[in-house]
Amino acid sequence: MKRMTFLTIAGWILFAAAVMVPQVAKAVTYNATVGAETKDQAVQADAFFPNELWVLEGDSIQWTFVPKNEIHTVTLLAQPPGAPEQTRPSAPPPAGPPFFVQGVNCTVAAASSYDGSICTSTQTGLTAPSTFTVTFSKAGNYRLVCLVHTDMNGTVHVLANNTPNAALLHTQQFYDDEARFEANAILSASDQPQFGQQPAGPPAPSSGQNTVIAGIGKIVATGGGTQYGAVVRFLDGKIRIHKGESVTWTNLDPTEPHTVTFGTEPAGFIPPIPAGLGATAADGTLTATFNSAVFLNSGFIQAQAPDRTGTTQLPPGTTRITITFNTPGTYSYHCALHDVDGMIGEVVVLP
Repeated sequence: MKRMTFLTIAGWILFAAAVMVPQVAKAVTYNATVGAETKDQAVQADAFFPNELWVLEGDSIQWTFVPKNEIHTVTLLAQPPGAPEQTRPSAPPPAGPPFFVQGVNCTVAAASSYDGSICTSTQTGLTAPSTFTVTFSKAGNYRLVCLVHTDMNGTVHVLANNTPNAALLHTQQFYDDEARFEANAILSASDQPQFGQQPAGPPAPSSGQNTVIAGIGKIVATGGGTQYGAVVRFLDGKIRIHKGESVTWTNLDPTEPHTVTFGTEPAGFIPPIPAGLGATAADGTLTATFNSAVFLNSGFIQAQAPDRTGTTQLPPGTTRITITFNTPGTYSYHCALHDVDGMIGEVVVLP
């Protein structure tokens, strides 16, 4: 038998070693989007698209913000080994930017690295055409949230960078298709009567016949988390009444807050804080008597968050306001959160 030289044997050993060592993939940056909206901004899709992604250690995701005015954050809360996920705010605190991460220990920058040990987030709510890039340096399954919208979340699966895990990955085209499908599923639902129109049936017992729906929406779920669509409009928002009559606004959205606001917002105005209200009715409905010389703001009218097993039961949400009009005239009003999207209305008070 022909004898193998030392160099030949060494070559075979190096070749075998190269084959046996797991192959490490080159780092990739994936693209995803934040939020979506109809052309008239009447329907907002408050979601990450797609809201479930698989990447390898060392890969990055660049999120691009889509809505013109509706703000969102991209936030990955602290999730150290063996510890529960960092507590997140249930709603934006009542202050100006950069309020979205106050009380949450986050690193904030145009781009960031994340390993689960400390929160990383956009500093404030962003709109189009902003972007935010996160590089994932440690394997794990991480929760993605928006600090502005409590039912807007997702999951990022970060896999160890080796050949076997590559089989779990998807292409950018797959993520683009998923994003488009999920966004269209929410936005197109606004064409359905039960989502975008005032539902049939009698008015609320406390409201008489003069009623306005102050927003409506729905929550949907994927394997990665929850998304929701919100119709940011006063349905039948232009209403005609007579002097001495009242109008009741009801928020039918399961999660999105709205306000009913009359007059020019004063300096330092904070939308969640009511102004110009009277005594609250026995059933929890907010009340007011409108005077055109006085600024009036309902504060947030919003459904309560769902009860969770093992936690204290929450009280009912404040979802209605009834306003009485004693002076004839035409009065414009708006939602202090979504007037930039076109959420405005008008009350005509006849003699």
